[in-house]
Amino acid sequence: MTSTRTADAATGPVPPPSSATALPPSVGAFRYTRFAPRLPSLGVDGMEPGCHPVVIAGGGPVGMALALGLANHGVRSVVLEADDTVCVGSRAACISRRSLEIVERLGALPAFLGKGLPWSVGRSFYKTAEVFRFEMPQDAQQKLPPMINLEQYYIEQYLLDEIERRNAATPGLVDIRWGTELTALAQDEEGVTLDVRNALGAYRLRGQWLAACDGGQSFVRKSLGLALEGTGYEGRYVIIDIELHSGHPTERRAWFDPPWNPGSTVLMHRQPDDIWRIDYQLRAGQSTEDALQPEAVAEFVQRHLDAIGEGHLPWKTVWTSVYRAGAMTLDSYRHGRVVFAGNAAHAMPIFGVRGLNSGFDDADNLAWKLAFVAQGLSGAALLDAYSQERIAAFHINAESAMRSTEFMSPPSRGFDLLREAALSLSEAHRGIAQLINPRQTQAVRYDDSALSSAGDTLPAGPLPGEAMPEQPLAQGHLTDWIGPVFTLLVLRPDVASLPAVDIAQAEQGALPFAVRTIAGLGCEGADAQASDAVLAALGASDGAIYLLRPDGHVAARWRRLPAGALPAALARAAVAAAVTSQDIPA
Repeated sequence: MTSTRTADAATGPVPPPSSATALPPSVGAFRYTRFAPRLPSLGVDGMEPGCHPVVIAGGGPVGMALALGLANHGVRSVVLEADDTVCVGSRAACISRRSLEIVERLGALPAFLGKGLPWSVGRSFYKTAEVFRFEMPQDAQQKLPPMINLEQYYIEQYLLDEIERRNAATPGLVDIRWGTELTALAQDEEGVTLDVRNALGAYRLRGQWLAACDGGQSFVRKSLGLALEGTGYEGRYVIIDIELHSGHPTERRAWFDPPWNPGSTVLMHRQPDDIWRIDYQLRAGQSTEDALQPEAVAEFVQRHLDAIGEGHLPWKTVWTSVYRAGAMTLDSYRHGRVVFAGNAAHAMPIFGVRGLNSGFDDADNLAWKLAFVAQGLSGAALLDAYSQERIAAFHINAESAMRSTEFMSPPSRGFDLLREAALSLSEAHRGIAQLINPRQTQAVRYDDSALSSAGDTLPAGPLPGEAMPEQPLAQGHLTDWIGPVFTLLVLRPDVASLPAVDIAQAEQGALPFAVRTIAGLGCEGADAQASDAVLAALGASDGAIYLLRPDGHVAARWRRLPAGALPAALARAAVAAAVTSQDIPA
C-alpha cells in the first residue's frame, strides 16, 4: 500500500558493507583499488587554512560528476568520500542517452561507450508468454545509443579516471579525500565550516558552498534536520548480481507472475564482464533476511535460470542487496549555503531508470550555476533556480516512475486486479499491452523556469527550457557545439543577421559566451553545415537563433534577433532576477 509520509532514507538500497571487511578484490575484469586517507596542512587549531570555493560531500557518481562539471568552469572543489574506494555492486546500472551527453561534456564518454553494453529493446512476459515488446528510438542519425548497461563501480571508476587526468594537467583541481567522514557542519553568511575525520585524525575546513551528494542516507540532510517527503511503497526487491556466461542479447526482460516465482515480478539485465543483474519482488510476509541467505539466493537463481533455459550454465553470486521503492523529495534543494543533489535530494523508484540519470541531470544543472555563483558572475538566486527546476523535474519523473512502480509492484488488491486484467488481455489486445510500457527516462523540459525568455514562435524545434536534441551535421553532431558557455546558435546565418553591438558586448562580457553558426549544405563560412531536414526539424528553414545554456537547455529562441534581446536573455538566464533569493550574499 502506498503512503504519503515524511521519510529519512526510507527507500533505496541498503547501505553496502564496509569495504574494510567486504570488498572483493575483483568482479569480472574490474579490479578494486583502495585509496589511502591523508591530512592536509593544518593550523595549530586543527583548521585547514583558507576557504575552498566548493566542498562536495560524497564521492559517488553524482559527486564526481559535479566536481568535473565545476572543473569545466575552472572552479576547484574538495570531495569528501567516507569509503576508500568506488562502490560495490551494480547499483545504478542503466545510463540514458541524455546522461551520456552529460558524460561526454565531462570527458568520460569514450570509456563509458567502450565498456557499456548498448540496448534498445525490452520484452515483458506474463507467466511464460511474451505480451509486450518495446524499442526505444534509435537510428543512424543518433550519435549515442538510447541506453547502455554499465555497473556503477565502472561508472565511478571512469569518472575518477577523468578527474585524475584533469588533476595531472591542473594539480588540485578536484581534491578527493578518501576515507574521510563528515561528522559535523555549521553554516553562516560567508560559508560552511565542516568537521571531518579519517584514520589519521580529525580536522576542520571551510567552504564557500557545500554540495550534499552523499546519497540516500545523507548525513548533511540529517544534520540540517531535513527529511524527504512523498510516497513510499511497501514492496521490496532483492537485487542479485551473478556471473553467468550466457549468449543472450542485451535487452530488458520482465516476467510478471512467473510460475517459478508466482505473484511476483522478476527483471533481468545483462551487464559487462558476463555479469547479469536479477531483481525480484519479495512476496508479502517473506523475510528480507531469509531471502538474502546464500542458500536462498542460490535456490532462487537456479530456479530462474532453469525456467528460462539457462540452468545448465555455471554461475556464481557476485553481490546482493535489497531495494524498497519510493518517490520522495526535499521541498527545496538549497538551504542557505548548502545545495543538495542526487539521492541526498530525492528518492526515485528504479523502474524507468530515473535514479542515477536524475542525479546526472542534477549535477549538470547545478555545476554551471554553482560555478557562476562561486566566481561572482551571478547572484545566489541562481541556485534557487536550480532548486526550482530540478524539483519540477522530480515531479515529472516521479509521476511516470510511480505509475511503473504501481504496475510492477501493486500496492493494493485493487491495483493487483487491474494489473492481472491488463496482463491477461495484453497478448491478444496490443492496445492494452501499452499499459505495460515501462516508460524509460528521457530529457525533461523546464517549463516554468525563471531563467527562460519568451522569444519567438518557431514552426518546430525545442522550446525554451527544453534540451537541444541531437541532430547530425555534415561536421559531427549538434551536441558537439554545446560547451561550458552560453552558446548563441545561429542557424542559416545567411538570412539571420545579428546585432553587432550586442554580440560584441556579450563576447567581451564576464559571462562565458560563444557564437556558433550552422548553414545549409554547400554554404561556406559557417562552423558547420546541416541538411534541409535538420534545419526544418529545428524550425530554421528560414533561419532561427537559439541561446543555449551551458547545460544545453534552451534559454531563448528567435526568428530574428532584435537589438537588446540577447543581453536581456543572458542576464535573465545567468542572474535569475525573477527568482526570490534567500538573503545570503553571493
